[in-house]
Amino acid sequence: MRRIIAALAPVVLSAAVLAVPMAGVPSASETLPTWPEAGSARVVPLQETGPPGERLNLIVMCDGYRYEELDRCREDVDRNQAIQWGVEPFRTYRDYINVYLLEIVSEDSGVRRDPDEDAQAEERDRKNTPLRLWYSDGLTNPLARGITYGQPLDGPANGSGCPGHPEPGAGPEYPLAPGILGDLRCNGHQQRAMYLNAYVAPVLGLPAGSFRPTGGATSGPQNVQTLAISNTFTYGGIGGRDATASGGSPQSPLISLHELGHSLGTMADEYPYSSRTDPGPPHADTEPGSFHHTRMTAEEMTASQAKWWRWLGEESESGGRIRAAGPDGYESGLYNGSNVWRPSEHSMMRWIGFYFDQVGREHMVARITGQRDKGRMSLQHTPEGEVARDSVLWVETMHPRFHELQVTWRVGGPDGDVLTTHNSRDLDLGELDVAPGTVVHVEVRDPVGPDGIDWVRNPSTGSSATDSGYNGPRFVQTREWTVGRHRVVPPSEPAPVRITDSTPADRPVSGDESVYVETTHPEDRILDVGWTLDGREIPNPQNSRNLDLSRLELDSGTYELTATVTDPADPQGDSDTETWTVDNVSPTAPRTLSPPLATLDGPVEHPVYFDGWDMWLDPQDDRAGYDGEPYVVGEFRLNEDGWFNYFGFPEEPMPESPFRFRHSGTDVKALTYGNLGTGGLSKATFEQHYGPDDPNGPFVPGYGTHTVEHRAVDPAGNIGDAAEYRATVLPGELPECTRTINGEHAGALLVTSGVTCLEDARVDGTVTVRSGASLLVRDSVVNGGLITDRAASVQLFGSAIDGVTRIAETVEGVVAAGTSFRGAVTLTGNTQVPHHEWAERFSEYGFSYGPVLAGNTFRGRLSCTGNSAVARDFGAPNAVRGHAGGDCAGL
Repeated sequence: MRRIIAALAPVVLSAAVLAVPMAGVPSASETLPTWPEAGSARVVPLQETGPPGERLNLIVMCDGYRYEELDRCREDVDRNQAIQWGVEPFRTYRDYINVYLLEIVSEDSGVRRDPDEDAQAEERDRKNTPLRLWYSDGLTNPLARGITYGQPLDGPANGSGCPGHPEPGAGPEYPLAPGILGDLRCNGHQQRAMYLNAYVAPVLGLPAGSFRPTGGATSGPQNVQTLAISNTFTYGGIGGRDATASGGSPQSPLISLHELGHSLGTMADEYPYSSRTDPGPPHADTEPGSFHHTRMTAEEMTASQAKWWRWLGEESESGGRIRAAGPDGYESGLYNGSNVWRPSEHSMMRWIGFYFDQVGREHMVARITGQRDKGRMSLQHTPEGEVARDSVLWVETMHPRFHELQVTWRVGGPDGDVLTTHNSRDLDLGELDVAPGTVVHVEVRDPVGPDGIDWVRNPSTGSSATDSGYNGPRFVQTREWTVGRHRVVPPSEPAPVRITDSTPADRPVSGDESVYVETTHPEDRILDVGWTLDGREIPNPQNSRNLDLSRLELDSGTYELTATVTDPADPQGDSDTETWTVDNVSPTAPRTLSPPLATLDGPVEHPVYFDGWDMWLDPQDDRAGYDGEPYVVGEFRLNEDGWFNYFGFPEEPMPESPFRFRHSGTDVKALTYGNLGTGGLSKATFEQHYGPDDPNGPFVPGYGTHTVEHRAVDPAGNIGDAAEYRATVLPGELPECTRTINGEHAGALLVTSGVTCLEDARVDGTVTVRSGASLLVRDSVVNGGLITDRAASVQLFGSAIDGVTRIAETVEGVVAAGTSFRGAVTLTGNTQVPHHEWAERFSEYGFSYGPVLAGNTFRGRLSCTGNSAVARDFGAPNAVRGHAGGDCAGL
């Protein structure tokens, strides 16, 4: 649902924009351009979960999208938000955040100084977009990726020529002068401030002038985060309170999350470089100020109870184990190539695509629940002070999506007797009959500590950014009231019976979500809330305003959930309802893999490849309850090393592009993606050449067998079951065929030169390969023996050899995968030659290998002698029915 609450209509702004009076402001038609001409804008709420003053408010802004391109901006933002809501802690704390989209019509399409745009430098530098976003060094640096608010198109660089700015760098005058939003003498920071003040401030209830064009962390209210989405496919973005990201890049949503890690989570970059092409210098011999970097060993960290000592040894949310400094730790970070360590090998602040690790997540959840710098969890409640002795006290807590806050009521102050209220948000004093003067105390706690969901292990009562613990005000709030002698005076008019707030109903809820409603609060009684699911009553007698769907253990399907509020004093009287669609259908992410050399038998799909493979995921969901087709997120993880967002592949269009797994990854603009070797999926390209003396070195290419799991996350937050496959990557390459045989071949076959390929063939006789010739057999049957003598290479994939096999003195190598041998097999004196430098590196730092035998079945004797090295299966075991000896004894 897209409800425009602040749009500039052809004549005047909507009433919502005018809700905040601005003295002396001319009419909208005099002040701002009319929709949809260039420079005009409108605000669309993407989600509103509470009063802006009690929430974090994310303002997403479109820049560089012409009017006819705004649908593309909406699609870019939908993808961006879908991925954000699928990553913790945003997935759980989604309803702590309001999100608004500021659609701005641009004069020109794109982003200024785009390094990938095929145009002259002068043309790229004159692009006129509302927020002036640009790659500041994009005219000279082909690897430019920092998108910032740029200089004016005309006039002084500091924006002193912008109308109403008598002093260099001064902010805009208010009310805005007519046409100011389109003045080319205004820089990007001035433009941003003007748009936020003119369109967003009234929606948030802020006075004009609340946003200043400083470009720094004080450019607006502390609970407002902006994210400008630029209309470009080129990778880019930057952090801060006013973050940016390229809208069309496959990695755009991941850039946004990373930047929120900076601006909201106060986290530093964990990169090993400042310039992508070269490792950064060693860190100084001092302990870094960053809370997620260190030079302390685990022993030192634990002894001093410093930094992430409580998380040491835990399995990281982003893969591996959480460690400290030392040979087993993860060296580099803070733009330094060495002499500093981070908690995990690859969290989101190291390489985008992974999750926050626990050290980062602990900090992020505190910043979200504490409303960033406010440092306290929001709590609405009966006004504190003296209350009537028969009144009803109430609290309206915040609502994580998958667990409830704990509400504890006491009589007699903070150390008084605990009342059994079953987590109720209401307390009827009339039922307690407590004496006047009694202090009633309530504690509202988010159970994020070690005894709860175990996200925050710091027990501190502090509220600062770096010392916020599960006992502090970001997670715990208390209130007190004193019971008076007076009683409630019945109102002259019946109290209204209304639902005042609820889990957002404009989107489906997941099958394990905790759904809530808030109601009006008569002073002398608690309104009843009843729940039905597909018309069937759901008993919920205790904490009636919250319904934990997970306890219902629903079957897969879509349901209609309804909450009805009534007055117990007049059950047949006034009532109010809210209805949700419950999406309890798990999403899926079907895969398509590139054609393999062979597919091995077993309980899961197990293809075999040379060097690597491609994977397409097609995340799917029934999308019941949605208008349109919102984005469904795909994820995968390699060898249980942390879930990674599926976005196709960098610099390639979605959804056509597959993710490319390679033994040493694929280099894209000095970064490496899809790496199967040491160090994880994403690397700095220079790290792939590290040796034993380098940080985290040496790099070892990822030949061998890998396990890949993949799943989907739907718009409701349901996480589908993971599917799984294995893939074995072998060193080698397919030869170019000089002769190809398909179908039936009667009698023996003699190969004397070139490369003979048997493809879907059947040979009824012995195949003999002479000196210097090569043989490739794929998906074929040889009803006879295989005899080779000093062949160049022999490769056998997914085939059957029925008879004696003797392969001797091959000069380049022997590879067999997924092949059945029904007679005795002898491999003698064969040389395995690495086919390129990565295979040589693997032989040096991984293990040496002779004949490659992966996932084959040997029904007779297997004898291997005199080969250049022992035979290896590369993690795909062979089934050896007979005796295996010599170089093959370890198979």
